[in-house]
Formats: sequence, structure tokens, C-alpha cells
Amino acid sequence: MKASASLHHRIPSILATLTVLALQAAPASDLFVATTGSDTNPGTKSAPFQSLAAARNAARQFAGKEAVTVHVGDGLYYLPQTIVFTQEDSGSQRCPVVYRADNEGKAILSGGLKLDLQWKECKDGIYQASTPPGLSVDQLFINGKCQRMARYPNFNAQDKTAAYRGYAPDVISKERVAKWADPAGGYIHAMHVSRWGGFEYRITGKGADGNVTYEGGWQNNRPSPMHPQFRMVENIFEELDAPGEWFHDARKNTLYYMPEPGVQLDSATVEVVRLRHLVEFQGTPENPVRSIALEGFVFRHAARTFMETKEPLLRSDWTIYRGGAVLLNGTENIVIRDCEFDQPGGNALFVNGYNRKALVKGCHIHDTGASGVAFVGLQKAVRNPLTDYGQRHDRKKIDLTPGPKSSDYPADCAVEDCLIEGIGRVERQPAGIQISMAQEITVRDCSIYDCVRAGINVSEGTWGGHLIERCDVFDTVLETSDHGSFNSWGRDRYWPSLQRKPGNPPVDANPNLPFLDAMKTTVIRDSRWRCDHGWDVDLDDGSSNYDITNNLMLKGGLKLREGYRRKVWNNICVNGRFHPHVWYEGSGDIVTGNIFMMPPAGVNTPSELAKGELVDRNFYYSADPAIKDRYAKFGWDTHSLVGDPLFVDPAKGDFQVKEGSPAFQVGFRNFPMDQFGVKKPSLRAIAKTPEIPALKLFSQSKRKEETMTWLGATLRGIEGEEYSAFGTRKEDGGIQLAKVPQDSPAAKAGLQANDLIQKVNGKKTASLPEFQSILRASGTDPLKINLVRAQKETILDISK
Repeated sequence: MKASASLHHRIPSILATLTVLALQAAPASDLFVATTGSDTNPGTKSAPFQSLAAARNAARQFAGKEAVTVHVGDGLYYLPQTIVFTQEDSGSQRCPVVYRADNEGKAILSGGLKLDLQWKECKDGIYQASTPPGLSVDQLFINGKCQRMARYPNFNAQDKTAAYRGYAPDVISKERVAKWADPAGGYIHAMHVSRWGGFEYRITGKGADGNVTYEGGWQNNRPSPMHPQFRMVENIFEELDAPGEWFHDARKNTLYYMPEPGVQLDSATVEVVRLRHLVEFQGTPENPVRSIALEGFVFRHAARTFMETKEPLLRSDWTIYRGGAVLLNGTENIVIRDCEFDQPGGNALFVNGYNRKALVKGCHIHDTGASGVAFVGLQKAVRNPLTDYGQRHDRKKIDLTPGPKSSDYPADCAVEDCLIEGIGRVERQPAGIQISMAQEITVRDCSIYDCVRAGINVSEGTWGGHLIERCDVFDTVLETSDHGSFNSWGRDRYWPSLQRKPGNPPVDANPNLPFLDAMKTTVIRDSRWRCDHGWDVDLDDGSSNYDITNNLMLKGGLKLREGYRRKVWNNICVNGRFHPHVWYEGSGDIVTGNIFMMPPAGVNTPSELAKGELVDRNFYYSADPAIKDRYAKFGWDTHSLVGDPLFVDPAKGDFQVKEGSPAFQVGFRNFPMDQFGVKKPSLRAIAKTPEIPALKLFSQSKRKEETMTWLGATLRGIEGEEYSAFGTRKEDGGIQLAKVPQDSPAAKAGLQANDLIQKVNGKKTASLPEFQSILRASGTDPLKINLVRAQKETILDISK
């Protein structure tokens, strides 16, 4: 009664407050745009503008004073130039400026140009048409679908994991080049030798020796030669031989095209791309663009930018181009809602430098040339930035001040309830969502799949605090290798890579060093991951300060390499395992209360002391009790359990455990299995979900670990993803020096523990039997040993 009386007494004051707020509400203005309008009109509903640029100019008189809504009618709006919003276009939180399509997905903003062509048959199914003088064509769309430049080898629609969806080693062989009259203007695409992304080159002509000349190769921050096999060339006229391929001869102003079956060229809509960026928000930290929303649009026809992907990120594999179909630069409270990004040639959205509270929500981003959404700060915000992977700091000179030194980075931004698919149609180092030099980025309720590399990539620890939750990420690392559906690096100012002795002296002396950049905890939770060509969740090279909980991992499992303070609990790895790889002594890592189906794998540490704070009280789904004993020497899994966790319905993807499950005894708790991925009904209706694997029980006894003794050292055969712990590829093989006693002949010859021997006397040593065979064949002759040490190749000459 007293509570009701109190509420009753408060009703008049509540109503009075609402009345005051209503009286204080900002006045609102409405402007209108239609394809049938005119920019000389006043922008009313009956006399609309024809362009968004005219509506933007008219809205400036109200900006910040009144809430403004620009209503955009259905139709295709070819943009003569990029639409740029500046500080004078800003709204406010009380008076926002909203550009809204009348019907979601029906107002299309295009950076292209429609061509009216007269086609005639050329030869062999190829048609030709004259084009306007001076026209540059980098992308061709027929009836809204992006076509392929004439290429060799031809596109392979069946194999999503084939590099470039079709590759050949002879793409620039003299024999092939001899068939080309003039290849200038063509492109070479080639994978990194370790498949850590790729490279692109522009062909400049032919040399006197008959080889092509070219420029480029700056698209990857871990330089290497071209991969000897995984290569493709495009934009070569003589390679136009497959339906859907085209070539534009700018000197002859002629477009050649071989139509796909069913395409009627006389009535087809033919469009080419002109603009790199369709919309830009251009502000500064001092004068940001504020409180503008774009709602319900389709962004189409943004140019490829792979030859501009040049800027290296911090000790990353990546270089970037700071741009996209939509570019945010110096903004606050910008909203991109319910939009579609349709086949952009580069990044879909790029959030560059200072940005606060940007929101991307309810969007469908698909078939991008590069990344989906990128949040990337400026290097001037970073203390002691280094760009090359091999660079190292002088520990006596680094700045020990935590955090950024300026505000030039994205923070408190979010991507929510989005469908992101088909990432990396052109470039081979993209992500569905890329985060670098940023803080507190939220990725929530997103479905991300069909990616040539990572679904979500966090490029370094600066400055952490990210939240990734309720996402569904799968079919990733399709054409590359050594990566994950979630991938991170932590190559921050503390990171020296693994020492060749116990401990990490700089961090031992200053335990706060790893947290100067990774200053806030990044949380990955309540999500589903599957990577068939790497790890489901890959915390690589120094990734620090992570909480990972309530995740369902369907294939590749979890990897932790060289970092500090990673807490991993209450996750399920289906047919997978925990990959410790490389740990520091005193890392503070905790792995507990998880369900695994295989024992840990890939440990490569300089000391058995590098074992983390706790790896115990996990549950292993197996009938083999020995499965948990693989690293008993570390004191791991002493209290872990082995058995059947009693999954509810694994065939249908429900990996909750039944009442009475023994997994509860190690602290495991059920979490929902229906929370993963996009929630927006229209997107959920078209979103795919990952294949649920059939359970495969692993028995430790089936894996007889190969070892042998040589020169007093213990050698061990390794397999599968363990090679990544050494920074090498499975196809290159190798055997590990597991133990090298200090006074052994091996140590005196210069060998060290965790060296990986790959060749002896020029012959591969992919296994212990191969190594033994080479030793026998060499007799008493000296040995030339090629090995990998701390991810660098070393050659030793050893006398027997």
C-alpha cells in the first residue's frame, strides 16, 4: 500500500516532467529527395531535390538547431562525386540529422556510371562495343553483378579453398607471356610463400628478355617472394576465354565481353565503377562531424583499391588502405543502420583515426574486395610504434606511460546485428571486422563467414577493452593459412618474441609492461567459431589480457601464444583442443573448466616453468584416461576428468550437457546454444550457419609420440598445426630438438632446445625415419643442418 501510495503521489510530478520535456523537444524539419526531383526545387515532398548533395546543403541551415530528416525515395542515384559531410553538417544528440531511405534497400547510392552500348559479335563468343573516350574501367557490372577481368587460369567456382579460386605456376612464364601482344596494365596476384595473405603487382610491359616487368608487392607487411604455385594474372586480352570475363582496351575505346549464359546484351544494364569512396565524414578531433545517421541505403560500385594498400600496421602481417565505400574520419555519434554494402571493390566501411561512438547496425556487407568494417587508429597515437615484424625496442628507452598519447583512434564504437559474408574477393589480407590501434570496440550479434582470412582480426593490443559476443563466425581462412576465425596479435611495445632462455627479462623486471598497451581486458564470449584451416580462436604472438568464456568451437580449437593474462574458462572445443604453443614463464594464464576432446598440442617453450598459472580442472571427452596426461610434467590437468560429458543433442548443434553430467564436477556450466549470430529477421532469414561436425573420439594411445636420441639430444617428430609453434609450414616439415643437455655433443655443436631441423645435407627431414636414413647415408661425412630457430632460418655445419 505504501509503495502504491508513493507512486500515486509521484504521478503528477512525472506528468509535469514529461510535459516540460515535450515543450523542450527540438523542432523538426523534413527534406525530400527523389530521382524525379530537381536540385533547383525547395526539397519539399511535392518538389523534392534530385541529389543527396543538394539535400545536405539545404540541411545545413537547420543542423544543430533542429532535428532534420532527409527522406530519400526509391531509385538509383549515380553520384557524380563523393558525398562529403563536414562539421558544418553536424547535428547534435538532441537534434540529429538523419538521411533515411523511404524503403530499406530501395535507394541505391552508386559510384558507377551506366553505359549505353551497341554490341556486335567479335569472335569465339566474345562481343565488343565502343566506349566513351577517356573512360577508365576497373570493374564491370552486368545486370548488377560484378564480372571478372580476363584472367588465367579461369575462375574455379567449385573450390572455395583454391587460391584466387584458380591458380597456376606458369602465369608469367616466358612461354605464356610470349602469347600476349602487350600485357601493360595487367595484374599479377600471388600468395605469400607461407600463405600469410598475398601480393598484387601491376604489369608495366615486357622486357628485352621476354619476361614481364611489373611494380607492386607492398600489400603484405611480412615480405616474401611470390608463392611459386599460387598465382593468377588478370586484365590480359589474350586470356579472355570464359563466360563472364571482359577486357577494356582504353587506347581503342573498346570493351570486349563474353556474356554468361542467359545474358541478353541488347537489354542488359552495363555499369562501370568510378569512385573509390561514396560517402565520407571528414572532421577532426577538435571539430568532429557529429550526430548524422545514414539509414536503409544500398552502397554499390566502389572501386578496387588493392594497389593503394601500402601502409603497414604495427608489426602486423598487414598493410592497409585508409578508405572504403564509406569513410569515417574524425566523428562522434555517427550511425550507419540497415544498409547494404553490395560488392565494394575495397573496404566496405573504414573508421579512421579519431572516432567516438560510431555504430554500424543491421547491415548486410557482402562480396567485398577487402575488409568489411575496419577500425584503425593513427600511429601518432601509439607510444613507441614499430611497423616491421622483426623490429625490436631498446628496452632502456621505451616510454613506460600506459595507453595512447593522443586521441587519434576509434573508441567506444560498435558493429551490431550485421551479416558479413564474402570477404576478400580481391585482396588476401582482409577481415570481416578489422581492429587496430583502437579501444573498446564492440562486435555483437554478427554472422561472419566466407572469408579468405580472418572473420575478426585484432591487429595488436593497443588498447584493448573490446567485447565480442554472441557472434557466429565460420568458413574462414579459406585461401590462406596459419590464422583463425578470430585472430589477434599482441606485438606491442613489450613484445620481444620468445627468448631462448627461461623467463622474459624485461617483463620479469616490470610485470606491468605487457599491459601498457593492452591496458583493458578484451572479452570473447557466448559465440560460435569454426575454422577448418587454422584455429577457431587464435591468440597469436603476444596477445595479452583476454577473457574467453562460453564459446563453442567446432573445429580448430583454441591457440594461445606468447602472451600474458589470458583467462579461458567454460568453453567447448568439439573435436578440438587447446594449443598452448609458446608461453612465457609467469604468464599468469588460466585454462580451466573447459570441455576438450583432444590433449593439448604444440607446446614449444624454453623451459618447463613456462606453464601458466593454472591448466587444470578441465573435462576431456574420451574413453582414454591417458588423454589428460600429455603435459603432466607441467603439472597440468592433475584434477581434470575424462569421460562422456553427455551432450544434449550434438547432431543438431546442442552441446549443452545433460543433468548429471560429470563435466559439472570441474565447474563447467551450460550456456545457450541458440544465441549465435545475426538477429535481425530479414538478415537471419538469409544467413548461413556452420556445418555441425560428427563427434570423433581421440585416444592418446593412438598417437605414439616419435622420439630418438642423437648427439645426446632428444629429437621429436611433430605433426599438424604444431608446426605453427615454430613459425613454419606443415608442407616444409621438420623434427624438433625437444631436449639438448648442456654438456651434450649437440649443445657443443651449437644446437639448442626447440630448434626445428628441416634439412640435412639439402634433403628434407619431415620425419624421424627420414632423418635417420640421411644420417646412415652420410656415413662419417660432415652434416649441413638447415634449421629454424626463433622463426629464423639458421645453417649449422656439424662434424661427426
